[in-house]
Amino acid sequence: MAYEPGTTDCRVLIDSKAQIEAILLNLAKLENTEHIRQQLVAVHNQLEGLHELRRQKRGASLTAA
Repeated sequence: MAYEPGTTDCRVLIDSKAQIEAILLNLAKLENTEHIRQQLVAVHNQLEGLHELRRQKRGASLTAA
């Protein structure tokens, strides 16, 4: 994933997603973690949605200026 924080909010979201990705890699080494990994993927997807909203908002404000 590219590291392109445009705002503090984006930096927090990018860092949080990266941490979840690292946890997913670690949990993949353990048995019986599929349900937890599915939940973490869902959280990661929610964070990605928030990040996309921030990018759109930032893009809209840049084009309006």
